[in-house]
Amino acid sequence: MIKNFINGQWVATESMQSVDIPNPATGEILEKCPLGTEAEVAKAVAAAKEAFKTWRQVPPVDRTQYFFKLKALMEESFEELAVLVTKEHGKTLVEARGSVRRGIQMVETACGIPTLMMGEHFEDIAAGIDCKAVNRPMGVFAVIAPFNFPAMVPFWFWPFGVATGNTIVIKPSERVPLTQVKVFELIEKAGFPKGVINMVHGGKDVVNALCTHPDVKGVSFVGSTPVAKHVYVTGTAHGKRVQALGGAKNVMVVLPDAVMDKAAATAFESIVGCAGERCLAGSVVLAVGKETSKTIAEMIIVRAKETTIGNGLDKNVQMGPLISQAAKDRVKGLIQSAIDEGATLLVDGREGVDQMPGYFLKPTVLSGIKKHMRIAKEEVFGPVVLLAECNTFDEAIEWVNDSPFGNTTTLFTTSGAAARKYSYEVDPSMIGINIGVPAPMAFFSFGGTKDSFFGDVKAHGKSCITFYTDTKVTVERWVSDANVWAKS
Repeated sequence: MIKNFINGQWVATESMQSVDIPNPATGEILEKCPLGTEAEVAKAVAAAKEAFKTWRQVPPVDRTQYFFKLKALMEESFEELAVLVTKEHGKTLVEARGSVRRGIQMVETACGIPTLMMGEHFEDIAAGIDCKAVNRPMGVFAVIAPFNFPAMVPFWFWPFGVATGNTIVIKPSERVPLTQVKVFELIEKAGFPKGVINMVHGGKDVVNALCTHPDVKGVSFVGSTPVAKHVYVTGTAHGKRVQALGGAKNVMVVLPDAVMDKAAATAFESIVGCAGERCLAGSVVLAVGKETSKTIAEMIIVRAKETTIGNGLDKNVQMGPLISQAAKDRVKGLIQSAIDEGATLLVDGREGVDQMPGYFLKPTVLSGIKKHMRIAKEEVFGPVVLLAECNTFDEAIEWVNDSPFGNTTTLFTTSGAAARKYSYEVDPSMIGINIGVPAPMAFFSFGGTKDSFFGDVKAHGKSCITFYTDTKVTVERWVSDANVWAKS
């Protein structure tokens, strides 16, 4: 049974409940994850609250030294971390390495916190009156992470929260906690003071305890839209700042002037990469015009049939399994619902996988997708390519904006005018032009809109300073005493 990390120590759980952590490619049980309790959350928050008293006083240039050490340790353990990600999540080793690299990039960006956190000062806002603004840490923050990127997503949040002077309690997904256990071993080795960063394993009870604890100032969350909404509503009802990143339905529009082979390859990789289990994955490939639709479909069908699935540790494998049997069954159900509603099955990824160990599906390709279909409205989170067609560019933009989600979208074109129009008119907050996965780097802000994001301040980039600090403004006037100066 893996342990919690509270106040600088590895602590055995008090809970009698746990869940297995299977390797989704083999079914092998890797470990057990405890389903922690409200009391364990209380201990972690108390440790973080106490640590905040001294951590907030550490100069930012000194706080960053821990991050320089952690970055070096993560580089040394890079391959070990990537292998852990593949074992507990299932994604290929190449994909796992990419996610670990993204996590390290967040740590690198946090090293620049002395510059990022700078306030403002202005002399003589009125005669003899000056004004200054500083960004101050607030206290204890919670991070609630999803299963799909065990090495990366927690780093979207906690390095910035800690670098700005706050303290943190992290709840990794109970499905994939092993990577974070290794990360915390590196955190411990880097020498972060006791109580600054804590970890409590668990499920719904731990989530609710973090969202309602009176000493938690804010919550950062990534997960499905229903849970994101629950975290947002619960957290804000208890007076907390909340940034809750939810689900997506990312449409990829292909114009007739696009470079077709590159558009097809990019769209396909976007959809089936990480077996489709990422909030930035493409979903609907919306072709403008019949010729465009026919060309894209032919190219994607070839790629779908040629994709090799298997254990992500095998260098010849191009796509790994889904996270669980439940996830596999849900995706299969969505595929069948599309067929029942009139979609055409071009490649059936359900064939020949049930005899394999683990939770595998091959890429599926469906054409004739209409907006009203269930599969066109729900997040699939699996390797399913949905091919749709419309007559005009404006119809494509309308399709994108009709979705209740607003995470990302992509346009394939060689026209700068079309790209500008698309960027100007579509609702999603993260837009790709000839890019399959428009994931902003650590120094840009990250987050969607509509049902893909609940909150006011997004993740990393400059937004992290806004979320993790309170701006304190001082207006001051100093009046000289002529008699005092004369006596001196």
